[in-house]
Amino acid sequence: MKTQNVSRTVLAAGVGAVLAATALVYVPEFLDQGPPAPPGPAERATIAAHAGAQASLPDLAALITDREKWLRAHPGDDASWAELGAAYTERGVRRGDPRDYPRAERALRRSLAERPAARGNLDAQLALGALAGARGDWKSAKEWGEKVRKADPKRWPAYPVLMDAYNGLGDYAAAQKAMETLEELHSGAAVRTRASQTFRDRGWREDADAAALDAAALAETDAEKAASLARLGDLAWERGEPEEALGRYGTALRLVPDHGPSLAGRARALTALGRTDEALRDWRAALARLPLPEYVLEAGELHESLGLDGDARALYERLRTGTWVRGEVALALLDADHGDPAAAVTRMRAEWARGHRSVRVADALGWALYRSGAPKEALEYAKRATDEGLRSALFSYHRGMIERAVEEYGPARRHLAEALRINPHFSPLHAGAAREAATALGDPPDELPRDARPAGPRPDVGNRPPGAMGVPPARAKPRAWGRVGTTDGAPSRA
Repeated sequence: MKTQNVSRTVLAAGVGAVLAATALVYVPEFLDQGPPAPPGPAERATIAAHAGAQASLPDLAALITDREKWLRAHPGDDASWAELGAAYTERGVRRGDPRDYPRAERALRRSLAERPAARGNLDAQLALGALAGARGDWKSAKEWGEKVRKADPKRWPAYPVLMDAYNGLGDYAAAQKAMETLEELHSGAAVRTRASQTFRDRGWREDADAAALDAAALAETDAEKAASLARLGDLAWERGEPEEALGRYGTALRLVPDHGPSLAGRARALTALGRTDEALRDWRAALARLPLPEYVLEAGELHESLGLDGDARALYERLRTGTWVRGEVALALLDADHGDPAAAVTRMRAEWARGHRSVRVADALGWALYRSGAPKEALEYAKRATDEGLRSALFSYHRGMIERAVEEYGPARRHLAEALRINPHFSPLHAGAAREAATALGDPPDELPRDARPAGPRPDVGNRPPGAMGVPPARAKPRAWGRVGTTDGAPSRA
């Protein structure tokens, strides 16, 4: 869940950038001649959007109410329709509530009806790109973002939308180029957030942490600061430092007590520290606040690891029967480890055919193939997931298990050890399975495999008999390492 959690936070930052582009200069309806009154909730949301910051959810709701009221009296205002659509999308992302997405699409289509794209309605087009990204339709998000970029290359909010789309399609070079352009055009917390994500995806952990610290320092609202601190917590968790992660999530929750990503992150860190009663409490709160499919799966796996099988089954059933947006990876991993691996393969092949070729999709497809009995084909996808740059304990674990199944024991040892070195607590179910598999494989044999030995006698030894001139007697041939059976279940995904 690590990957999914961070990417969800970053997507919210991208939608916020679109809201910044579409936000109007808010004019209070009851303006008097005296000193200006303090800004109200709707005005605060607009001010935050203009600054590229993240508004609080109550202020965002107030902005939505204000625009709805305005548009009932002024239905021809295309800019307000675009702003309303962008606000719906942002609220849907941050609450994990896809019911806002049809509302967003209706508002944005109405904006284009009032002022078509051919007449320069870039706000609505950009917001449609953000909406497509929120729905996981990366191809459409790319198309909308590139239309806006072509029309106005200096429109900075287009680049976060494009980065999400390129990452979802697995085009990391294009995402990197978009990041570089964004840095040339804009600055502030939103840009440093994007830089942190890019560094993380390339495996540059120190740079990712430094950029996220910059984002927290530059944040202009409590909501934005909490999101930056949650990202710092995710980075600490991913490198196996649950105590530090716990502190960062705790600081975020003091600013925004019901911050969903921080509640989920704190639950994960508490699990690693053995404080499972508190972790279960935080998972309940996180799922009530932000019911994302990856959170449901991870909470279910924690319950299963504690022997709470009834609760685990209830959570798995909730995931299977729910209506989810961007839930394909979580559903595939659920089927691969707790259901029907063949169905997981079918699901992820469909994602791959849609052009959704991110490392997350590659990893899930590889794992599903392995669990369905096709480890040789699985290895191709596992390599793609691990070779891109992101340092993920989950991905390394999956690759190591697949390599063990195809009897590539040296790489299997290396990747299982790497998973535990990256984060020894990466899963309540499968960190232990990784340790067991690594132990079963044992240490590498002392003698080189036959096909790796140099041809002919060593020049300093010649054909001397064993034991002569310090040449040791030949060692017994090392035992052939037997194939170790697979372990059911899947590691957690943060």
